[in-house]
Amino acid sequence: MQLPQASADALAASATLHQLISGEIQRQSGWISFARYMELVLYAPGLGYYSGGAAKLGKEGDFTTAPEITPLFGGAIARVVAGLMQQTGFQILEFGAGTGRLAFDVLTELQAMGIAVERYAIVEVSGELRARQEQTLRDFPEVTWLEQLPEAFSGVVLGNEVLDAMPVDLVVKTGDGWQERGVALAPDGSFRFCDQPCGAVLHRQIPEQESLPPGYLTETHAVAAAFMRSLGAMIAAGHAQSGRGCAALLIDYGFPAHEYYHPQRSQGTLMCHYRHHAHPDPFYLPGLQDVTAHVDFSAMAQAAIDGGLDVLGYTSQAAFLIDAGIGDLLVRTPAEDAKRYLPQANAMQKLMSPAEMGELFKVLVTGKHVALPEHFHRNDRSYRL
Repeated sequence: MQLPQASADALAASATLHQLISGEIQRQSGWISFARYMELVLYAPGLGYYSGGAAKLGKEGDFTTAPEITPLFGGAIARVVAGLMQQTGFQILEFGAGTGRLAFDVLTELQAMGIAVERYAIVEVSGELRARQEQTLRDFPEVTWLEQLPEAFSGVVLGNEVLDAMPVDLVVKTGDGWQERGVALAPDGSFRFCDQPCGAVLHRQIPEQESLPPGYLTETHAVAAAFMRSLGAMIAAGHAQSGRGCAALLIDYGFPAHEYYHPQRSQGTLMCHYRHHAHPDPFYLPGLQDVTAHVDFSAMAQAAIDGGLDVLGYTSQAAFLIDAGIGDLLVRTPAEDAKRYLPQANAMQKLMSPAEMGELFKVLVTGKHVALPEHFHRNDRSYRL
């Protein structure tokens, strides 16, 4: 692979993380699950991709998210949040807030609408990103930071590209049944894939398993499903304390199960991102690259239901933003002012186009004791889950 060269300090940090993971593999009889490997390369204290100090987003990082593309995204989300907060109370909880750009745009738009947010809490595990958030949001005293999911919450929860950052398990179908694909050490000390039998619980979310061919490799999402169930417990506790409901807006790239586990998607969706280059090798420079997989939204919806939540809506990002009124936000800038209008129009096209983010990205809304406005139902795809 022709990828950008890392600095000496970055290579040294990656080597240290490689040694840490190798030690764990040796202590675990020579094998760890891929989910555990992914957890370490992303979140090992001080060394993992998200817990280390390297830039993640923007030109100096590895990828770009919707809030970094245009403030129209956060403005549209704010319009949805404003309607929901009339039912839930005026608190927001965001997971993995990136550079803080989404929070900034949401709070700015809510201020313009005359809506005062009592508290905007951010759960962030990355020290580098929290520092950027603190700078971006320095003029919003209502913003606070948490290190973990609160026990109870009522309000609106936001999660943009959060579920895809959670560790996944790998499973492969063989002539002898399903195997779990984990990580072992090669003779030279490098990481290699290694399969072993797995229990039925690991692959039970895969529909029509008998029709899938031998060699079919894919991901399952136990960690993200557990997160969804935890949201349910948090929201239930919040309702018990305040009597108010809660809604969670989760935006990510992925598919419903019947598309995710399509026979033609035979090698799964696992992908790595390094300096705006996408490639398939999760063992490349551990700790210096993002490792991610698409989201199985059927599994997330079922986990939400198992956690006591209702599925309030599911649709494409494009349809959700249209229903949120993103077009109204765009026309605030006169089309005659081409210097300002055209960049915003082009950015909105990237968010909305089926060839860009509009169709691949989906929005799942779950919650309790709350409902989406009626006009969001016209594009609802919950029946496809």
